[in-house]
Amino acid sequence: MTERRTDIRNIAIIAHVDHGKTTLVDGMLKQAKVFREGVQTGERILDSNALERERGITILAKNTAITWNGVKINIVDTPGHADFGGEVERVLNMVDGALLLIDAVEGPMPQTRFVLRKALELGLRIIVVINKIDRPFARVEEALNETFDLFVELGASDEQADFPVIYAIGMEGRAGDSAETVGGDLTPLFEVILKEIPAPEIDPDQQARMLVTTLEYDNYKGQIGVGRLRSGELRRGMPIVRIKPTGERIPGRIEYLFTYHNLSRQEVESIKAGDIVAIAGPDELQISDTIAHPDVLEALPPIRVEEPTVRMTFGVNTSPFAGREGKTGWGTSRRLRERLYAETRSNVALRVADGETPERFIVSGRGELHLGILIETMRREGYEFDVSKPEVIYHQNPETGALLEPFEEVHIEVADDTAGTIFEMIGARKGRLLNMHSENGTTYLHYIAPTRFLIGFQSQFMRATGGMGQFHALFDSYGPVVDGEPPRRQYGSLVAMETGVSVNYAMTHLQPRGTFFIVPGTEVYKGQVVGEHIRSEDLDINVNKTKGLSAVHTKYYGEELRLKAPRELSLDDFIEFMAEDELLEVTPQSLRLRKRVLDPEERMKQRKRREKLLAEQQEQQ
Repeated sequence: MTERRTDIRNIAIIAHVDHGKTTLVDGMLKQAKVFREGVQTGERILDSNALERERGITILAKNTAITWNGVKINIVDTPGHADFGGEVERVLNMVDGALLLIDAVEGPMPQTRFVLRKALELGLRIIVVINKIDRPFARVEEALNETFDLFVELGASDEQADFPVIYAIGMEGRAGDSAETVGGDLTPLFEVILKEIPAPEIDPDQQARMLVTTLEYDNYKGQIGVGRLRSGELRRGMPIVRIKPTGERIPGRIEYLFTYHNLSRQEVESIKAGDIVAIAGPDELQISDTIAHPDVLEALPPIRVEEPTVRMTFGVNTSPFAGREGKTGWGTSRRLRERLYAETRSNVALRVADGETPERFIVSGRGELHLGILIETMRREGYEFDVSKPEVIYHQNPETGALLEPFEEVHIEVADDTAGTIFEMIGARKGRLLNMHSENGTTYLHYIAPTRFLIGFQSQFMRATGGMGQFHALFDSYGPVVDGEPPRRQYGSLVAMETGVSVNYAMTHLQPRGTFFIVPGTEVYKGQVVGEHIRSEDLDINVNKTKGLSAVHTKYYGEELRLKAPRELSLDDFIEFMAEDELLEVTPQSLRLRKRVLDPEERMKQRKRREKLLAEQQEQQ
């Protein structure tokens, strides 16, 4: 017989990127007296990952818990980017309700749609928080109406569509039942959580069962599995069985048992159903494993995650500079393989498969950002490797056998005077306009476009809008393959033709040829891409050439030739800039773009062979 455990609430905080999730959690932690008086806590407390702080986004879901009026509130802070949807999909299994944050100016945004759809599918109770109501041009009523329309559009039940609303200023830690009655703290928000979020339903008479939804690691305690205890009771030292999704049963024992309180895990002797729990002891825990009493025969339903849509090839670094900058022995195929396959245990939206050769691996993810974060994480750990240009993953229609490709739902916001340029750019990428409207000098565009045509589009979009536009893409569905090829990169690459150190003299005289990515004094190798050409084809150049020593003055004698500042590219910029015949060399210290074939003569031979083959095929047709 089931019952409600009224001393606990389990909630997730979901929202579009930058709508204030983590900042609101900061306020909740401070007002629940998590910190001692006078302690300097900083901002975005839960974004503890260095990459999260640098980029200002949440990448990994985080668990914390506070106590309010004797009730423990377990809080899960989730990512807003659809690329990290795997994080959202698995943690929503642990909670009974969610706070949906909506920016009072922007209203519901594309990623809001994604995370809300997942929450509604699981039947969660939603509390809508209209945040940032103090911003200039806040559209409080319009944002609320748009949110209600979104609920209806996503098929919310009558009960879900009758959601409670709280108005908040997250940065100041204030909330109220209406925009006019916002008080001095978050008490109204806490009260609504206790009133509206259902207490966890448990069956105390059944044996213990828990689904592992998150993995953590401790240097002393080993692998830690996190999940919600569905029934029964777990005790430290008790024997358990780990049931894999395949049905395999592996016996084990709970060595350590934790629950969450404030910002830390706390060791306990026993935990009853309804709470979020962390355990250590069983070897090689995996997400979707069921931890249960040995008498339990059936596993809990595994977590379902949408399939990846984009893939890249990771490989052993084969450049002339390989082995210089990474940790010793960490650049081998064995090390790389172990690291990539280990990532799939906690990153449920990621797929890894062996490539055509032992040195290469195919890594599939939700998007360029999803794979880019993995690359950045690995390079910071000390790995060195190379990656290929992202490409989409095709599917086959099981009924007709036709080839299908992924399509994205694209939402764009640009100033009215740049909308024409964006029309042309998206049109060239086979975008199909669904809706558009203009408001307060801003044009809002809604498209469906093939993912294949959008790879590398973000940087071009930002340049076209002067960094002032907003571009959001969300996976929509698989559809018939669109005819044509994506627009190729407008400009070619400047490729070093000799190995050595770049020289100011050579670069100064070569700068009319394009824009450099390197500075004088940089060590380069033959086949490395050192800049962007002003024309569409690649150009081999010698950046190592020094001035000949002679007593004869040239016409340049006495002239002051200045070298322009180089164009600095981030990891994301390199991934978007990369051509099909190039690889990105990734090391802890450097990012170097290179040609797959380093020798310029061999590249020319291969190009001529391809052109000859293409001409023969056209003649046959």
